[in-house]
Amino acid sequence: MKKLIFYSVLALLAFACNPKITTEYFTASDVIVVSEPETVPRGQRIYKKENACCRDKDSYIPDTMHLEFMRKKRIRVNFHFMNSRDSTQNFSQEAGRKYVKEMLGHARTLYENNKRMYLHPPGKETPVLPTMYEYMLTPKGDDPNDDGIYFHYDDDLYYVIKKGKNRNLRSKAASKKYGIGLDSIENVFFMPHHPDSLKSKTYQPRRLGIALGNMVKITGAYCRKVSSWQMGMMINHEIGHNFGLSHEWIKNDGCDDTPPNPKCYNKNDGLECDSLASNNFMGYNLYEDAWTPQQIGKIHGNISRKKGRGRKFIIPDWCKLDETLSIDIKEDIVWSGEVDLYGHLTIEEGSSLEIKCRVSLPKGAKIIVEPGAKLILNNAWLHNDCGEEWQGIEVQELAKIVGEVVMMGTAKVENAANWALD
Repeated sequence: MKKLIFYSVLALLAFACNPKITTEYFTASDVIVVSEPETVPRGQRIYKKENACCRDKDSYIPDTMHLEFMRKKRIRVNFHFMNSRDSTQNFSQEAGRKYVKEMLGHARTLYENNKRMYLHPPGKETPVLPTMYEYMLTPKGDDPNDDGIYFHYDDDLYYVIKKGKNRNLRSKAASKKYGIGLDSIENVFFMPHHPDSLKSKTYQPRRLGIALGNMVKITGAYCRKVSSWQMGMMINHEIGHNFGLSHEWIKNDGCDDTPPNPKCYNKNDGLECDSLASNNFMGYNLYEDAWTPQQIGKIHGNISRKKGRGRKFIIPDWCKLDETLSIDIKEDIVWSGEVDLYGHLTIEEGSSLEIKCRVSLPKGAKIIVEPGAKLILNNAWLHNDCGEEWQGIEVQELAKIVGEVVMMGTAKVENAANWALD
């Protein structure tokens, strides 16, 4: 019995000497460290309250060592088949639905199996990275019969005229009348060549696409019997335009890893093309199966930035807390682009996270700064992108070792339940 009591006392002493972690939310009243914000000259204008990196496409290139920092984004799309009133100028509804589904499957195969670039910048091998996005066929509402594929019969608007005084290639008349969810869905219109144009012996009814922001127009699919595989390439290409990309053969396309080429359609177009043909998806070539890191970065910059041109077309699934998608920082990390989180964020002991741009936390999420860890908010903006409330920054202490939060420049915290001054 005395032996049992002795061991019990030792256990109590050990428990009493073992320090416990205490937690306290970092609030506005705790802010001490503040420095001058970085200013970024751009031409004649000065951009304040934002670090230069937040606008840099390189900040949004997927980090293959930390893909958990970038979730795959889903781009909302729907499809419209324009036809004459007698329904003779485009696919039937059954054939059209089959065509769209096959085309989306081919497009997915291409962007999910990114290939090595044939052309590289001098002395460099272009890495092959995951594209980290996909298309989501999106109906207009909760109607179970709505599959996001629509058919319109309109003798005045069904066709495309690409040249001449009646040309309408850039016209948005069809989308203004029949577009659905143009503020949040990429609308793709299949529009045939005008029948009078097809009667001309000199007219070439080519496969043709044009990107118009929230709309893509495609012609030639029906009369040219373009395969759904080829059309999958075109969808990737045109939506690439709507998300900020230019043709890769242009010297100033904004991406250093897309070297110009002599516009070879394939490797069999002559001796020069044998080594200079491109397979980039933003070119005109037989392959269109390669995305470069900077092209991917440019797309995701336009997805991730609050004011990015492509952001409104993305399903905002970052607003609802998913604890299985929480992130643990285990080393010294710098976030140089805008980030949307899906779960909690923990900076572990001995690690640091410097946030230089906007970060959105889902409803109910929190940032945990463990003892001996550091969170640096360098002109950062923490908030909830959907206007909901997240918990705030929880700082932990253990045996007088405290987590550290440093705020620099114009760093701000919004929508946090535990932030306001006491």
